[in-house]
Amino acid sequence: MGTEETMNDSKQLSGALRLKILGLYHKANAGHIGCSLSCIDLMIAVLFLQKAEDDTFILSKGHAAAALYACLNVTGEITDEELDTFYQDGTSLPAHPAPRQFKGIPFATGSLGHGLPIATGIAHAAKISGEETYSFALLSDGETNEGTTWEAAHYAIQNRLDNLFMIVDRNGLQGFGATDTVLGETASVEKWNAIGFETIEIDGHDIASISQDISELKTHKNGLPKAIIANTVKGKGVSYMENKLEWHYLPMTKDQYEQATLEVTHNIIRTK
Repeated sequence: MGTEETMNDSKQLSGALRLKILGLYHKANAGHIGCSLSCIDLMIAVLFLQKAEDDTFILSKGHAAAALYACLNVTGEITDEELDTFYQDGTSLPAHPAPRQFKGIPFATGSLGHGLPIATGIAHAAKISGEETYSFALLSDGETNEGTTWEAAHYAIQNRLDNLFMIVDRNGLQGFGATDTVLGETASVEKWNAIGFETIEIDGHDIASISQDISELKTHKNGLPKAIIANTVKGKGVSYMENKLEWHYLPMTKDQYEQATLEVTHNIIRTK
């Protein structure tokens, strides 16, 4: 398949998964919509274009679980029937990922600051055993406030884990405000470069470019763990949600859901 075809397929998948995510949240009458829409393109680039079978992906920002569930539904790991139980009593698909249910969800996440330490340990184990695998962790920018994130980072640097990829969904908003006003800009390229990560800044919604950048970084066997600071838009694809803090929490009304699906559907048609 050519590059242009791959790009078009990725854009179509991005739209289809946005519709799936909106449907899940509307049925559940639940929040955390904005943060799922901001990171779905990053997930597509990693899970569909870059992750090998033996690689590990940790969704550290577990509140975006619906985005991960939607991706695993496309791969066939989560059935349509299972997906339909999202957020319901007795489900295996709760608001934050639960372990021991699906191969694509090896650990519970949601308490921020856990994902990078787990991914770092997996990357180190692979180095010790001589495995040529990669460990990916997708973090929120607010999560770079967490002390455990920085402890794991220093461990990765000390052990020269160039098979570790930390991807930060930098949408600029966290639970109670803008990330640059809560604890300062802890998701900056300068900070992560300064402590010893090989760090790049990218457009977190350009799927083809994200995949290409990851491919390039994989060739850098320089002992430096990788940090990808991905600039994204909270609520991406739905005009009334974009860059709005409240869509970290709010569920959609019927009218809001209909407007959101119309906008996303229109974007899908435009990309065909």
